[in-house]
Amino acid sequence: HVQLVESGGGSVQAGGSLRLSCAASGFTFSTTCLAWFRQAPGKEREGVAVLYTMTSATYYTASVKGRFTISQGNGKNTVDLEMDSLTAEDTATYYCAADLGGTSWATISQMKILRPYLFAYWGQGTQVTVS
Repeated sequence: HVQLVESGGGSVQAGGSLRLSCAASGFTFSTTCLAWFRQAPGKEREGVAVLYTMTSATYYTASVKGRFTISQGNGKNTVDLEMDSLTAEDTATYYCAADLGGTSWATISQMKILRPYLFAYWGQGTQVTVS
């Protein structure tokens, strides 16, 4: 079965950095879209970044472009999110999501949208707090 497990969350001072990891199992990374979303209390879930594994293409929401980097992990079946220059507005629960088959990439890249409905599989989330 498909499983996604996030790790790496915690507390950090404004201006600091964190690296989140998502460990995936139950499927192969070939032709897959892997995404990071975040949700703060009282707000809707917001798309942050997506990686299309077939081509290594990426897409970022404007608020994190230049500060966050999504990438495949080194020695394991993982996708990472490197977060730099963090601010209090980055405080949220961060979720890893997968679209098996990668069919969402056309919508994301052509229409410049990153929405939760595009992804069928989700992790439980990891908390990031910036103070």
